[in-house]
Amino acid sequence: MPADSDKRNFALRADDGEEESVFSGSTPRQAALKAARRIDPAASENEADRKPIRLREKGTHKIHIYEGWSWKESPPEVDMDEWDAEDPEDVWMNQVDEITKANVSKQGVEHLDDL
Repeated sequence: MPADSDKRNFALRADDGEEESVFSGSTPRQAALKAARRIDPAASENEADRKPIRLREKGTHKIHIYEGWSWKESPPEVDMDEWDAEDPEDVWMNQVDEITKANVSKQGVEHLDDL
């Protein structure tokens, strides 16, 4: 069985019902976090504006509703004693000044039949 067999697809819905993008994840929250990283990031988590994120699970009538926000942050310090120049995770962390982080809060679930 392939490793991605538990992935589900979630379409990001605009206010007018148009589905703009598709995010995948094993849970709706995973997909919502990916969508939240596309929100214009604030300087810190405390200053971040919260935006609604509506994701329809493909193949269903369920719409997962989240509140999402993103912010810029310094990357974690890499311990130079344990640093491995061949490890891709260590390499990119030393080449950027900031990373975008995101968080989401579940607001509920709607069904298209109920709208």
